[in-house]
Amino acid sequence: MRFATPPPVRRLPLAGEEAVTVAAPAEAPSFVGAPRRRVGPAPLAVDRMHVEQLSVAYGRKLAVDAVSMPIRQGEVLALIGPSGCGKTTLLRSLNRLTELTKTASMKGRIALDGTDIATLEPTALRRRVTMVFQQPNPFPMSVFDNVAYVLREQASRRPRKRELRSAVQSALERAGLWEEVAGDLSHPALRLSGGQQQRLCIARALAADPEVLLLDEPCSALDPQSTQVIEELIVTLREQVAVVIVTHNLQQAYRIADYVAFMYLGELVEYGPADQVFGAPRQVRTQEYVSGGFG
Repeated sequence: MRFATPPPVRRLPLAGEEAVTVAAPAEAPSFVGAPRRRVGPAPLAVDRMHVEQLSVAYGRKLAVDAVSMPIRQGEVLALIGPSGCGKTTLLRSLNRLTELTKTASMKGRIALDGTDIATLEPTALRRRVTMVFQQPNPFPMSVFDNVAYVLREQASRRPRKRELRSAVQSALERAGLWEEVAGDLSHPALRLSGGQQQRLCIARALAADPEVLLLDEPCSALDPQSTQVIEELIVTLREQVAVVIVTHNLQQAYRIADYVAFMYLGELVEYGPADQVFGAPRQVRTQEYVSGGFG
């Protein structure tokens, strides 16, 4: 049996000595080697977005510092790091939500299918790069209308309900919710369980037929069973869209991610395959974080 890395040991000083903290040697976290959520062979990776020397500041405070990385369909990219490290700011920058904060400023470039997102109309961009938030936020309407809302917003004329049924069903199927709600699509969304509400929000995001799906701590408010369902869904969805997830749960990142980006104080410390980042990190700070040395 493997045990987690013990915490640093503080030796009490003798007379005339200073206190000394001896760090325990870092090692791979105990969950490395555990089963990971995989459905068949990994799909072919296709570049969707590219972050180039991105820096984001709130006033004088630098939140993201010169970060560069690819975002690919066929992969789940997990952003990890301690609170305040810039991972959520980076995530929100991918569909220009960061700019809604008045004090925010950005340098660098983010490209979607080769086009600088700064040149795209924000609403159109957010249909192509959609986000699901930490807390499920279904609209106070029926299951059907939650998904149909996005389709109606995109249509040049208001489509009838029967014209939307096929697209609504497709989105619910992609989100793994169809079989649970097919018998009553008029059911109020707010009466669904927490896990079902989150999958409904994912279905609503997928209804826009995006190229990139952003997930900000999507399982933090869910029970373990619902978390398992969402994780299995995320791994399946990577075949259809590029998936970027922010998570504080290192075990979750290891279970579902193909690539991992570790951030600290706004800097991208390490980016690489999940097995490498967790099992054989190249940077000392990464090794300390994934082994529980800090965070």
